[in-house]
Amino acid sequence: MTVPSSRHTAPPRLERPSAIAFILLIGLAAFFLAGLQGANISPDRLIRGVSNLGTFFGEAMPPNFSRWDVIATAMLETFQMAIVGVVFGVILSLPMALLCARNTSPHPVVRVISRNIVATLRTVPDLVWALIFVVAVGLGPLAGILAIIMDTIGFCARFFSERIEEVDPGPGQALAATGASRGGVVCGAILPECTPSFVATSLFSVEKAVRSAVVLGLVGAGGIGVELSASMNLFRYDQALTVILAILVVVIGVEQISAWIRKRVM
Repeated sequence: MTVPSSRHTAPPRLERPSAIAFILLIGLAAFFLAGLQGANISPDRLIRGVSNLGTFFGEAMPPNFSRWDVIATAMLETFQMAIVGVVFGVILSLPMALLCARNTSPHPVVRVISRNIVATLRTVPDLVWALIFVVAVGLGPLAGILAIIMDTIGFCARFFSERIEEVDPGPGQALAATGASRGGVVCGAILPECTPSFVATSLFSVEKAVRSAVVLGLVGAGGIGVELSASMNLFRYDQALTVILAILVVVIGVEQISAWIRKRVM
């Protein structure tokens, strides 16, 4: 007969937070409180804001569709700007991803430089790129297209390179054993396996670019953003609401089509 042991397992001891974690927590709380104070939040201001919002919707209803042809043309320009920027961005992202990936980069130094370039492109907001290119090439869709290209490279190249690094090395090693070149291994083993993921990432880029293209127009990069900015500045809230509805329809439509394509590709 087994005698039950009188010893009991001691409960796990909870580790005390380190001094560094405590200092970081205090610093975060201080930043939070400073942010609240800097926002100048007050009940009077919030109540006045709700009243102003009600005034906006009161003047915006019903939407004014008298300039629907101009709005539709501007929305089409925005969509075209997003598609052109994403296409060029995805094309340029592929070689950058091959240079960034550990298993396809020709040299570690090249890999580090490429990763830093992609990180820089990803870190700079697309709105900042638009401002830079408006100065460089002037107002219009070209500035928006160039901004979307930069943003797409920063987004796609990162995820492309991570997917390339996850590829099963077996098929590539088999091709290399038959005498295939590095390019042959990439085209014959790596890219075919990564293609569904590349397509899904590219579709996410289209969704992102359509939303970005709307904002880029606010700084003179062309498209529907120009119409929205002009309507708001002229206090034509009924026309502004029409523009907002057009943006909403196009963005939701793009997201639905993108999701449908991803389900069939993945």
